[in-house]
Amino acid sequence: MVPQPNAPRVLVTGVGIVSSLGLNWAANEQSLRQHATNFRPVDLFDVSGCVAKTAGLVDLPQEPCAATLSRGTRLLLGALREALAQAGLNLKQAGADAMVIGTSAGAMEIGEAYARREFQGLQGRGQLALVDAYQPQRQMSLMTEEVGWRGPVTLISNACASGANAVGRGLELIRSGRAQRVIVGGYDSLSELVFAGFDSLRALAPSGVPRPFDAARDGLALGEGAAVLVLESEAAAVSRQATALAELTGYATATDLHHLTQPDPAGGAAIRTMTAACAMARLVPEQIDYINSHGTGTPYNDAAESAAITAWAGNKVGQIAVSSTKSAMGHLLGGAGAVEAAICVMALCGQWLPASLHVREVDPCVTFDLVQAFRPAVVRSALTNSFGFGGTNATLILQSLR
Repeated sequence: MVPQPNAPRVLVTGVGIVSSLGLNWAANEQSLRQHATNFRPVDLFDVSGCVAKTAGLVDLPQEPCAATLSRGTRLLLGALREALAQAGLNLKQAGADAMVIGTSAGAMEIGEAYARREFQGLQGRGQLALVDAYQPQRQMSLMTEEVGWRGPVTLISNACASGANAVGRGLELIRSGRAQRVIVGGYDSLSELVFAGFDSLRALAPSGVPRPFDAARDGLALGEGAAVLVLESEAAAVSRQATALAELTGYATATDLHHLTQPDPAGGAAIRTMTAACAMARLVPEQIDYINSHGTGTPYNDAAESAAITAWAGNKVGQIAVSSTKSAMGHLLGGAGAVEAAICVMALCGQWLPASLHVREVDPCVTFDLVQAFRPAVVRSALTNSFGFGGTNATLILQSLR
């Protein structure tokens, strides 16, 4: 998106976050401060035939909601409710112009239930209900009914950049003048098909513990979760006297066209998205205080992202603090970009940096300041990267209002 000199400022007025570290902002922040992790044996389905056995699972609370809501949609609903409460919004009254949500797997477990019944020869009315509930647009309709909203919803699904691109789409809608208030976010829950797929690719850490940027890293750990951000133009926020948490100032997306599952080793598309996002935010690399990296813990990804950050930042790279919060909660796939944007807002509000955990020996490819322990810090600008299968890349930049 080309920078627009007179584009309205885009403020974040509400954030909701659900992950294996906690069901809200306060619980997630406390976990990050304490270096907590929550990787435990998968009990949602049989993993006896897989190399990996653990994931970052969320303890979903029992609460009244539509019976046909998928596990992932329930995660998203929890994040949405927190974000709206923090923003002081009632969608039945104040409303929003649009909602943009990113997901990779959607309601995959409902599709799996359909397939199991089909293989067993169980046909009939129950199957049609599963087909209906499996569709992600139906899940969004059910969720918006829960909060009493009937506005337009856009779904974005381009692998692990889905959540980041949903946030970026909200930014574009407001900066272009097509919307004043947009609800954005991303989510994914654990499903057997996705878990088995990553395991068959040998992308999951056999130990069950991801170690981003460690010299002997051996894979990622899957997690589940969701985040929702309320974005408003400055005028819209001021008109209702809303308290802003941060400003969303930069966004870019690009495709590297290198390989279906492996990143471009030189990080070409990542360099382009970081450069373009900085141009939109009117910042240079040395003005970025913190990068929440994609940092999956796989050998190829971390090396490619390190190369991209080094090429992008040049001789200032050593000044930039970088960490991967996937080391604490796992890779949330379509939800990762939104959750990591939410963590950047938390860091900007609290003036602290989350850690990259489990690092025993820093990989020689690391040229930046790898944060290995939670620390207080001056954080004025935070950048977050999200990369996905198929070569999709996205970068967001958020800035403090202090």
